[in-house]
Amino acid sequence: MGPNKVPTTFAFHLLPSGLVNPKCVGVIGNGVVIHVPSFFAELDALEAQGLDCTGRVFVSDRAQLVFDFHQIVDGLKEVELGGSSIGTTKKGIGPAYSGKASRSGLRVHHLFDPETFAAKFRRVVEGRFKRYGHFEYDTEGEILRYKALAERLRPYVVDSVVYIHKALSEGKKLLVEGANALMLDIDFGTYPFVTSSATAIGGVCTGLGLPPKSIGTTIGVIKAYTTRVGGGPFPTEQLNDVGVQLQEVGHEYGTTTGRRRRCGWLDLVVLKYSCLINGYDTFNLTKLDVLDGFKEIKIATKYVRDGNELPGFPADLAVLDNVEVDYVTLPGWQTSIASVRSYAELPENCKKYIEFIEQFLGIPIEWIGVGPGRDAMVKKERRIKLQGLGHSANTN
Repeated sequence: MGPNKVPTTFAFHLLPSGLVNPKCVGVIGNGVVIHVPSFFAELDALEAQGLDCTGRVFVSDRAQLVFDFHQIVDGLKEVELGGSSIGTTKKGIGPAYSGKASRSGLRVHHLFDPETFAAKFRRVVEGRFKRYGHFEYDTEGEILRYKALAERLRPYVVDSVVYIHKALSEGKKLLVEGANALMLDIDFGTYPFVTSSATAIGGVCTGLGLPPKSIGTTIGVIKAYTTRVGGGPFPTEQLNDVGVQLQEVGHEYGTTTGRRRRCGWLDLVVLKYSCLINGYDTFNLTKLDVLDGFKEIKIATKYVRDGNELPGFPADLAVLDNVEVDYVTLPGWQTSIASVRSYAELPENCKKYIEFIEQFLGIPIEWIGVGPGRDAMVKKERRIKLQGLGHSANTN
């Protein structure tokens, strides 16, 4: 990239972000729910920005379909919840997964049997009318629309299980990308303020048809502070100048929704919980540069209730909403790290922040993000002194 060339920013929603690499092939797995018009809108937008995805993106024939009526129902369900709104994106995700779980949904492969598709589609829509009342929706128009979309989608559709396992057998490298963090997992997240799928490591197996033994290195991607979109308890949230500074400097707005993200200090209680479930080998610590301007930086290390430390992350949100948070306060570095490209160049207080996280969790931080650019990354040797073990562990 020339010195005067403005970098291009790509926004990914449904498509795999690995497509920015021209050598990478993206596969949308069976565990994803896909809104076909949005798939093509996003693909067209990326290609209009100069990102050629020809022959590099495929869709599982087992992926569940999201339709416009799911999105309408999503809004109706939110209205039903009233004051208990869970902060849905209203993209139809929940209703589509509900249909999947109740075995009434439609999958990508159904698109290519027009008569069966039309019959099933009419039956599902009629079911939604019975449940929510007759909302405005052109059922027959949608059937015709999807007949055309099916032909456009056909070249992208593969048996993803066969496709992925063939790649593995040929020795190709496979990077699995999840769309949501652990605290939005349907089982382990802050239920009901969660998504409808498995966002933990188990989703790699169920969402792609990979056996557990095929999973190699598990990389935890964590921000240098904590954020959340939507409702639910957030113990380290900062409803003050700190939170505003994190929001503004970190440009914390949802990629899909545009909503302002809630921000707070890094929560090591959540991270420890995440480590137990996902078994990370290493971390990628992102957006560390957002903390450049702070004189002091806090890190949450425990939750306390009635004078007692909680042994883990509580399932009961009423408990979570009323915990006291114990913090460790570290000095800030108050200088820009945006141009730093080696660990040795980082300010000492910055290194102390990184090493405190490593020591607490007993897991090395191998990459450190110091800016939004793909090259704004510091590589760190994976050597840490594990907490309580009294010796160094080199995981290289």
